[in-house]
Amino acid sequence: MDIDGSLKRNALLVSVLSAFLGPFIASSITVALPSIGADLSMDAISLSWVATAYLLAASAFLVPIGRASDVYGRKKIFLWGMALVSISSIFAALSTTGCALIFWRVIQGMGSSMIFGTGITIVASVFPANERGKALGIVLTAVYVGLSAGPFIGGILTDLFGWRSIFYANVAIGTVVLATTIWKIREEWAEAKGEKFDIAGSMLYIVPFTLTMYGFMTLPSIRGGLFLAAGLAGLVLFVMWELRVEHPVLEMRLFIDNRTFLFSNLATLINYSATFAITFLISLYLQYIKGMSPQAAGLILIAQPLMQALLTTFTGKISDRVEPRILSSLGMASLVIGLGLFGFISEGARIHLIVLNLLFLGFGFALFVSPNTNAVMGSVDKRFYGVASGTLATMRVIGQTLSMGIVMFMFMLFVGKIQITPEHYGHFMESVKAAFFVFAGLSFLGIFASLARGKMHNKKIV
Repeated sequence: MDIDGSLKRNALLVSVLSAFLGPFIASSITVALPSIGADLSMDAISLSWVATAYLLAASAFLVPIGRASDVYGRKKIFLWGMALVSISSIFAALSTTGCALIFWRVIQGMGSSMIFGTGITIVASVFPANERGKALGIVLTAVYVGLSAGPFIGGILTDLFGWRSIFYANVAIGTVVLATTIWKIREEWAEAKGEKFDIAGSMLYIVPFTLTMYGFMTLPSIRGGLFLAAGLAGLVLFVMWELRVEHPVLEMRLFIDNRTFLFSNLATLINYSATFAITFLISLYLQYIKGMSPQAAGLILIAQPLMQALLTTFTGKISDRVEPRILSSLGMASLVIGLGLFGFISEGARIHLIVLNLLFLGFGFALFVSPNTNAVMGSVDKRFYGVASGTLATMRVIGQTLSMGIVMFMFMLFVGKIQITPEHYGHFMESVKAAFFVFAGLSFLGIFASLARGKMHNKKIV
């Protein structure tokens, strides 16, 4: 029996399952938000928090968790995270108020932070450099399969059994992943075992980061501005601390000395800031403006992630030979066009044109993500895989959170704290168009961040 081959297959299997679950949790709830709003009497801003609270919690813990996985073991952290996701999903399904649901979404996000980065890290630990791009492409394909299946399955479950059934589906998937990991993966990876875990640095990161993101999402209120200022000041202290400590939770040298790592992560941040809220906005548009059921809306929303799933493995394989900056930059340019087109969406827009634009956006996203991920993981030494993966996942989830923050800001400007009803559809459409134009502008900036990373192939890693 080929032990190395068996290890690769098992690690890839577990990583694929976890890569599916994370985006499924995020995307499946999107089509259920109108039903949740009606059942729990939640306004537009509160509904946004159902999606955003999960992302905020996940992004706040990703960097410390990435370092913890290097020190204490990646499989161990992964298993604890999967268990926390499953337990919190049960309580989310039992929630009877909007506040309770948002609370359990926070706990769900904390658990997800423990599986987001570790799955990719395990793959990067097992596969050699000449096979890593293809393997990462397969894992990222599972991400988009999760994104594809999420709205569709979430819509079916909501129509047939109610929105709570979505959380029970999370429990079922989490249980399968737990069992598979325990049964199939015997190995453990802890490249930094024996090094001290920076607890003080972790707290200096988690608290200010949370304050910063919460402040941004509650702008333009005075309270939001105060939280934002306090959070940014705390993050400055975090950077100063990390530059002094012997074993930092975030190795700042990776950003200072590694241009590929710096700009690849910046490109990731910009990309997700500009794209994550697409599903959220189009889902609300299809259900409120077009009067579609959750199931019908979910079927249309499949288009974008389905295209991503079909192309991501292919683009990941190509990135083993072609410079990632070329592929990723072409992807960002495609996103500028697709997002700009959605900026002109109207109440009378034809469904087939919406589907075609979603497919085009999926094409652009597939061109960007796999090559960009390969660039990040290929630019660092093995002992930094956990930190690199955690940082990349953090950029992704921060971007997703910022994307929802931009939407919430637009809702505050154009809609306010009211339920979305027919008399307010005009204001809702104004907020949707404004958000898409902002997203197109961000993607335009992302082209330059992607180009600035320089060449990756045959480059010395840090």
